[in-house]
Amino acid sequence: MGDRIFGEKKVNTEGKIPTGSKILDFVLGGGYEKDVITTLYGPAGSGKTVLCMLCAASMARTGRKVVYLDTENNFSFERLKQIAQYDYEKVINNIVFLRPVSFAEQKGMFGRLKELVNKHIGLVAVDTIGSLYRLELGTEQGTYAVNKEFGRQISFLQEITRKKNIPVLVANQVYADFEDKQKVKMVGGDILRYASKCLIEVIVLASGNRKAIVRKHRSIKSGKEMAFTIVQGGILGVKEGKGFFR
Repeated sequence: MGDRIFGEKKVNTEGKIPTGSKILDFVLGGGYEKDVITTLYGPAGSGKTVLCMLCAASMARTGRKVVYLDTENNFSFERLKQIAQYDYEKVINNIVFLRPVSFAEQKGMFGRLKELVNKHIGLVAVDTIGSLYRLELGTEQGTYAVNKEFGRQISFLQEITRKKNIPVLVANQVYADFEDKQKVKMVGGDILRYASKCLIEVIVLASGNRKAIVRKHRSIKSGKEMAFTIVQGGILGVKEGKGFFR
């Protein structure tokens, strides 16, 4: 993939894929890493799905296939038309959708991934991975069995990134920390946290803008952040506090 220029700075993008946003590419030193799970986590309406769609559209434009697992029916084709207004047909034809409505169906569709993942796949996106898992915890299946299956699914995503060198982008829900109401925890807890080499928290600011904060990365300092707003074509960096990003 070589080098790309962001402003006046040249960034080595070897081993990375574009996020679909130039400003987010800059913050991440060129884009999402290929051989890891990247997890975007935050509350509903924070922009996680838009970020997943931007990356999916960017990859689909290259001609590579995208497997998009949509557990909450969040994916909007009208929204994709806005993002890919000039090449929508090419983009949509390169995205394979899986839409489970239960944790059991999600389990089955992870099995299908084994058949779908090949050299033509450029991205696997899961939005959101914790939704059906969270619902299943309230059933008679039992916490141990559900956690075991959830862990198996995460392990398979790790296998995709490590052995196939295919980037995996995951969106996940959060819930309030009972001990500190100002903090949030990811659904699935340590299972996904340890498996993800890149963690990006997405929050909604009082102004209505959003902020993406790098919480974990192999080569970027924790705490690096950027403010953005959601627009028709995707996202746009905005000045919030000290500037666009820091």
